[in-house]
Amino acid sequence: MSTTVTSKGQVTIPKKVRDYLGIETGSAVDFELTRNGEVRLQLAKGERTSRRRARSRFDKLVGRATVKMTTEQIMALTRGARRTR
Repeated sequence: MSTTVTSKGQVTIPKKVRDYLGIETGSAVDFELTRNGEVRLQLAKGERTSRRRARSRFDKLVGRATVKMTTEQIMALTRGARRTR
């Protein structure tokens, strides 16, 4: 995979590599120079990847609705209408 270096020394990490390493917007990465002259890119130590990301408090609630109401009843409540029976 090839990419072009900008005048500021920036490169775009190919999506396939970002996905493989779990790099997201704002992720910190490390560049390591090896003895044989290669450069190794890796997710910085302590960074969480999307694959290992802690679930948010909202993610934990997905699929846990316990209210026994129809969609119409819920929509009526959110629109400020009277509750239907």
